[in-house]
Amino acid sequence: MFAVALNTEAFGLTDVGRKRQHNEDAMLVDSPLGLYVVADGMGGHAAGEVASARATEVVKQHITANRHLLKDLGNNPTADSRSAAAALVEVAVQRACADIYRTAMTDASKRGMGTTFVCLAVGGNKGVIGHVGDSRVYLVRHGQCHRLTEDHTLVAAQLKAGTITKEQAAASQYRNVITRAVGIQESVQVDTLIVDLVPNDVFILCSDGLHGYVEDEEILPLVSSMAPADLPKRFIDIANERGGKDNITAVVVKVAGEGATVSEETSEAQSRMEALRKIPLFRHLTYKEQTAVLSIATTRTYPAGREIVVEGQPGEELFVVIRGRVAIEKNGVEIAELRAGGHFGEMGLIDNAPRSATVRATEPTRTMVISRPDLMGLMKRESILAVKMLWSFVQVLSDRLRATNSELSEARQELAVAQAIQPFAEE
Repeated sequence: MFAVALNTEAFGLTDVGRKRQHNEDAMLVDSPLGLYVVADGMGGHAAGEVASARATEVVKQHITANRHLLKDLGNNPTADSRSAAAALVEVAVQRACADIYRTAMTDASKRGMGTTFVCLAVGGNKGVIGHVGDSRVYLVRHGQCHRLTEDHTLVAAQLKAGTITKEQAAASQYRNVITRAVGIQESVQVDTLIVDLVPNDVFILCSDGLHGYVEDEEILPLVSSMAPADLPKRFIDIANERGGKDNITAVVVKVAGEGATVSEETSEAQSRMEALRKIPLFRHLTYKEQTAVLSIATTRTYPAGREIVVEGQPGEELFVVIRGRVAIEKNGVEIAELRAGGHFGEMGLIDNAPRSATVRATEPTRTMVISRPDLMGLMKRESILAVKMLWSFVQVLSDRLRATNSELSEARQELAVAQAIQPFAEE
């Protein structure tokens, strides 16, 4: 497994805004550790400041003590190292949650305090995002801006359920009601997402005091036109110019490669996403959902001549060709060829049925592999993604059934013609 040397530079700024007396936001910019945090506290008597600061401190302590798990993720991104890195961030936030909750229970003046929380923890060429509440993480990559978190708010839940429109959400009196926070209860559900890091990526972590005034569509032009060091102040200035009713925090993280060179591995990260987005099963997912699918994928390399799947043997994996070329063989006869971007074995994601053909590498080939157990686990955690995936499965099966019926219809017509002309042939 080859590694890539990536480094990050980061800049952060927090501001009280124009209406609040105290700044209850907290942030962390720790490039040597590779940890970046934005937390937006809540609670009376300055308790919000305590909650956000304490969450940041506890998470930093836990990740510092276990930073080897992030290094393992960067050096050898296996299923085990990905799981361990995601668990590291989740446990860190859970520890902060329990700590804040205990403090609030022993101090009546801080009862009910809590905080939103987003972080990016970097290990080599991978990052782990942790998220609770309505602070956000954005990624600007290759001329596009993607939101990598979903707000844990009542309005966001209503939008997901389709019970309100975007216009109604913007005017809703409940748009600031959050459904998850760190410290309100003894534990909290933490969303985690593992992302590839690519040179020139820009991550933006921010509190709702910023994204409440800056539309998603405005982020890309700002990032494209300014140096990363100038972005936090510009974001804060815009939020204040447009009202500044809340505290405002922005952390900007820029990814750079050693010698500003795009390595083979970072190029592969781009190829993996491009290939995934072309597969019918995943085409209709959001960028965040596609990133979640990539986070469960592994890579395998096969020498020329090696069988990847064997006709008649059971299988539960989807393969995507990243580099190289494979031949598809039926009963020992080559019937098709796939190059980079091609995929095979998707029915293995539905059941463990025998493979319908053999697939053999005809030159050194690298593949991305998604297994059914891993995909089922992801779908259990992400209900909306699960619905989209199930609908995509239905569409794929419907297309295959339609194609099979068409082939059978043609075969029946050919048989009917042959039967009709047989008497004349005999004469």
